[in-house]
Amino acid sequence: MNSLPNSAGLGAHAVTISRVAENQWHAVENDLVVGRGHASRRLDGRTFLSIDTWRAAVFDRLAAAMLADQSTPLYTVVDETDRDLTASWVRAGFATWRRESEFVVPTGLTRATVPTGVLIATADDVAEAPLRDLDQAIRDEVESTVGWQTMPAEVLPWQGGTRPIDTSKYTVAVRDDRYVGLVRVATMTRRPRIGLVAVLAAEQRHGIARALLSQVLGGLHRSGFEAATAEIDETNTAAMALFEGFGARRTGGSLELIRRPEGA
Repeated sequence: MNSLPNSAGLGAHAVTISRVAENQWHAVENDLVVGRGHASRRLDGRTFLSIDTWRAAVFDRLAAAMLADQSTPLYTVVDETDRDLTASWVRAGFATWRRESEFVVPTGLTRATVPTGVLIATADDVAEAPLRDLDQAIRDEVESTVGWQTMPAEVLPWQGGTRPIDTSKYTVAVRDDRYVGLVRVATMTRRPRIGLVAVLAAEQRHGIARALLSQVLGGLHRSGFEAATAEIDETNTAAMALFEGFGARRTGGSLELIRRPEGA
């Protein structure tokens, strides 16, 4: 456990910053926890920080302790309306890296025609091996162009691993017995969350993404869901247009901030 002494401006009692577990910090004053910090390494390899405290001086102390312990680049996510929290991270040396919009998408409204020669497979009809191949191909294409960091923070948890895939979360497009596009949906939330819509570059602009999303939204509607949610990077104009074509309504957004290595 690492502890840092109190600094001026934190109140009448000494505030101690301690690392209480791997990647977890507490700020303690008079035997009470007045702030918490956490560092988490996400599936794409990036480390995200979070700090929970209502006092700016405590935030700064926690941030300093965490930054001293973690290698840059480091990331954090804040609600676009939380100006105080954003300002706190800016004081710690972070800057805006990307913006992500949150949408609510109604189900059961728009239907799309499946392109000629394409089949849509769902749930039990989705096979694991070609799904893994498609995921890897999509990742390679994204990484070689805009970079995977432009995708939503929630990425496919099974990538690179050997554990079984829950194929019930996927709807895929098939052409000539090859998987060419996919949609991933999480339903263990208040509203289903559309985590990823992706089509191989050679198959884009043929209506496959629209057909996939139509199939997913129609299935959710038949299951009793009136709407789903999705997060989209604001630079991804094609995805924005796709969802808006299904009546998606922007409900908010978030900022992803980065602290770069010194001199970068």
